Amino acid sequence: MKGRIVGVLVLLVWGIVKLPIETGMTRARNADRFHGFAQTASLREQAGQAGVIAVFGGLRSTVADLLWIRAHIAWQSVEWGRMKYLFDVVTALQPQRVNFWDMAAWHMAWNASVAAERDETVPEFQRLKNKEDYHKLGEDFLLRGISANPDSWELYDRLGGLYRDKFQDHYKAHLAYKEAALRPDRLEYVDRFAVYELADSPGHEKEAYEQLLALYNRGKQEWLPTLLKKLQLMEIKLGVPPEQRVYIPPESRHSADK
Repeated sequence: MKGRIVGVLVLLVWGIVKLPIETGMTRARNADRFHGFAQTASLREQAGQAGVIAVFGGLRSTVADLLWIRAHIAWQSVEWGRMKYLFDVVTALQPQRVNFWDMAAWHMAWNASVAAERDETVPEFQRLKNKEDYHKLGEDFLLRGISANPDSWELYDRLGGLYRDKFQDHYKAHLAYKEAALRPDRLEYVDRFAVYELADSPGHEKEAYEQLLALYNRGKQEWLPTLLKKLQLMEIKLGVPPEQRVYIPPESRHSADK
C-alpha cells in the first residue's frame, strides 16, 4: 500500500512538473535552433510548484532524478534548449548534487558547443557565436555549482579544464586549479595542473618558474614529462645560463660531453 501511495505521489508531482516545462518547451521550439531556450523566468519560477511539492512530499531527490532522465533524453534528441531548461530545474531541486552541476556544464560546454560549431544550417559567424555562448552556459553552471558547493574540488577542477580547453585562458585555469588544490580531499594532479597552467600564462614567467622548481624539488615522483618539458622551456625563455639550469635533457647532456 505504501509503495502505491509513493507511486501516485511521484506521478502527481511529475504531472505538475511536466506542465510548465512542456509549456516552456513549446515556446522554446518557436525560437531559432540555438536559442532553443528563451529564459523569461527566474530559477525559482522554473522550479515552481514542483519544487514546493517535492520538498513537502519528501520527493525532492526523486523528482530531480526523473527530470535528469528527461534531460538525458533531450541530449539524445539534440534538444539543447530543452536540456538546459531541465538542468536548471534539476540543479535548483538538488543544489548539493555536485554531479548534476558537473554533467550539466559538460553537456553545455562540450556536447552542445561542438554541435553548434558543426551546424552548417547557420552562417559561420553565427556558429562561432553559438559555440561561445554554450561555453558561457557551461561556465555559468560550474560557477553556480561552486556557489552552492564551495568545498567541492571537483567543480573547481572542471572549471579549470573549461578555461583551459574552451576559453584558452590559462591564467583563469590556473586560478581554478589552485582553488581545487586547496581542498583537502582533492586528487593531487590538480596541484600540478595549477602550476602547468601558470607556466602557460604570459606575464607570469618568473612566478611560474619558481613553482615549477618547487614541484621538481619534491622528488622524482614529480618528474613527469610535462613538468620537465615546461621547466626546460621556461629556463630557455628566462635566459637561465646552461650551467645554472636545473633540468638538462639527456640528449643535451650527451652533446655537452662530446
